[in-house]
Amino acid sequence: MAEVEYKGIKVGGSKLLLVLPLIGTIMGGLWGGFELYNRYLMMEKKIDAYVAPDLSGFDKRLEVIQSEMDMILEEVELVAGVAKELKNDLRADVRRIETIVEDTESKVKEDSRELNRDINDAVKTLKADMKALEEKIEKQIKLALENPLSNMATSK
Repeated sequence: MAEVEYKGIKVGGSKLLLVLPLIGTIMGGLWGGFELYNRYLMMEKKIDAYVAPDLSGFDKRLEVIQSEMDMILEEVELVAGVAKELKNDLRADVRRIETIVEDTESKVKEDSRELNRDINDAVKTLKADMKALEEKIEKQIKLALENPLSNMATSK
């Protein structure tokens, strides 16, 4: 078999088959480390060269939108205040009208009772007057019939 001797070290074929892959692995690891370091340096350059985009136009639009939203909120608050005031005014008006209606209803009921009482009193008075008048007329008829001077008492 083949043997290789280097500075007094003899390496046989079977050991050489183990050393060659080991050397390849070490070289591959070194190459990978170099690539990793190179990519790190490139990334660092890109980060250093990075310039933030100009967002001033976007910020201006946001400010305009915010001012519009503030105006809308003020208008909504104003409308809500007016609506609340109208609601309270309407509530007060309704309560006042309810009071007026209740007073009117009670007056109408009282007037109705009083009118019924007056009508009943008038009917009673009228009945009493009619009875008195009937009695008076009957008395006069009786007197007229009993009067000897009257020809009505005798038949012809």
